Amino acid sequence: MKFKTLMIIKAIVCLSFGPLLLIAPAWLLNLLGTTYCPGVALTAREYGAALIGNLLLTWLARNAEDSPVRRAIIWNLFVYDAIGFVVTLIIQLSGGLNVLGWSIVAVYLFFMVGFGYFLIPKRKPA
Repeated sequence: MKFKTLMIIKAIVCLSFGPLLLIAPAWLLNLLGTTYCPGVALTAREYGAALIGNLLLTWLARNAEDSPVRRAIIWNLFVYDAIGFVVTLIIQLSGGLNVLGWSIVAVYLFFMVGFGYFLIPKRKPA
């Protein structure tokens, strides 16, 4: 997969869930089988804001050429998705989400592996 394609897919995912978490967190969280309360609303909306930030980063940097800046972006997104994967997996395994929670685990895994791929040094032809 090309870097640009991965960035566009990530932007689309963030566009799908960021505004939803900002505007209607109760609906999405109830769909995932978790309890909604004011504290959860704050966390959900802050996560929505983080997704909007990721949306802007991935969309605006989708055409970035190979450079130290692009590598920093890749490291940022890799670490973000790796942490998201571990945390969501723990919550899923503890019963905090219903079966739809596995789709979130899968999305984080997809992006973690995708951005991790771009961190692997490329062999230069001899």
